[in-house]
Amino acid sequence: MKRLFKLLFSRLFFGAIFIVLQFAVLVLTLYYFRDTYAQVQAVFTVLSVVTVLYIINQEGSSAFKIAWILPIAFLPLFGIPLYMLFGKKRIPERKRERISGMYLRYKSAMAPYIERHAASKLDSEDAVLQSAYLEKCAASPVFTQTETTYYPIGEDFFPALLEALESAERYIFMEYFIIEPGIMWDSVLDVLTRKAAMGVDVRLIYDDLSCIMRLPRDYPKRMEERGIRCCTFHRFQPVPTGTLNNRDHRKICVVDGITAFTGGINLADEYINKRERFGHWLDCAVRVHGRAAYSFTLMFLAMWDYIRHEDDDLILFRPESEALRGIADDGFVQPYCDSPSDDEPVGETTYINMISRAKHYVYICTPYLVVDNEIMNALASAAKSGVDVRIVCPHIPDKWYVHLVTRSYYSPLLRAGVRVYEYTPGFIHSKTFVCDDVYGICGTINLDYRSLFLHHECAVWMYKSSAIGHMKAAFLDTLEKSGEINLDDYRRRPWIVRLGQSLLRVFAPLM
Repeated sequence: MKRLFKLLFSRLFFGAIFIVLQFAVLVLTLYYFRDTYAQVQAVFTVLSVVTVLYIINQEGSSAFKIAWILPIAFLPLFGIPLYMLFGKKRIPERKRERISGMYLRYKSAMAPYIERHAASKLDSEDAVLQSAYLEKCAASPVFTQTETTYYPIGEDFFPALLEALESAERYIFMEYFIIEPGIMWDSVLDVLTRKAAMGVDVRLIYDDLSCIMRLPRDYPKRMEERGIRCCTFHRFQPVPTGTLNNRDHRKICVVDGITAFTGGINLADEYINKRERFGHWLDCAVRVHGRAAYSFTLMFLAMWDYIRHEDDDLILFRPESEALRGIADDGFVQPYCDSPSDDEPVGETTYINMISRAKHYVYICTPYLVVDNEIMNALASAAKSGVDVRIVCPHIPDKWYVHLVTRSYYSPLLRAGVRVYEYTPGFIHSKTFVCDDVYGICGTINLDYRSLFLHHECAVWMYKSSAIGHMKAAFLDTLEKSGEINLDDYRRRPWIVRLGQSLLRVFAPLM
């Protein structure tokens, strides 16, 4: 009852009502013109043909195109307006220019800090090519003199996060998809408040839509009163618009430009199993300590300046040379981000690069497996070539419909020789790739269309870093708690499940 009461008086509820009213106006308008329905239908039929031709000739996933072509062809009166609002991946030109501008500043600020000879130390041609792609297409250089630590579960990450926050002397920047009051966030907030009172520059960004039922509307003001500078990404407006699709899914905490964290863990109690939602919640994070952490500083400031329309002097936030002294090389570390503001699928291409260059194995954890033909073909080709490809997905889902679609992808993968598992104790939220004992990726990027093409994301690519061995060990430990999917058993699933998967699979790119 309390949750229902909260929902009925939330911004989300009133916003949804307002959006429904706008669609009702559309329906009533069409009803008003019922006497000329034939003419209206003819106009929309022509428009549907034009729109379908436009979609076909666009670059991008064929699955995404089909998902929109069907409603446009069969229900043009509704399909066309919906596509105009939500179907275009490209964000508005004005915002694209603003975001592109902030990344140019990021690139120019990074240039004097880049280790000029770091890339030349890579001792593998495959590693050189993977690293070169990220540097060229994501403006993300590779670093040495950076230590890495992998946290295979939220309960290990949480005390390490608090310890890093306590060590802050200059600034703390935090950017998270979800923040919710509870044991985890309240503990973090206590440290942030104390540090702000001591003169540390504390800033916070959170995604407004994902927190709309978790935080009050005036939460940024409350944070400012504590001395914490705060803003929200794409503040929710009760108007149907495509920007609702572009969320800030990143998880970044950076302290003094020396220490940074990223991964799947948000700042809410289920991520450290202080609150049970979908069984045991398995998630992970990676800590980078050293030169590479400054990349996360610039990622954060680029987003901060985009939202607040500020122009910080980025040089002022470089880590102090004295603080870097004594940090040893721990392989090669390359933080990177992906943005829907351009047409470069950095997240997907980086995953495909790792899969296609694997020699022995690729181990993958993902909460969602809703992929396009490019990733499906890469996974299948690797398995058919003799690479040991294994994927762990959740057994207990957080979204039943996405989980149903995830399972629909099992059959072609299993037939190709990919081994698929489900984490039986609950929900696995980790997004990790580990390959051949030398490559690893840990970050926020799911294997679904939203993460790969619509959201702002970030991750860390690692080569010969110590975290990679810990990632492999954690994956093998997870396998022991997971059930392997058998192809014969999978084929015997009920017909009603097959039907549901077939229907949902058509619209998978829209989920």
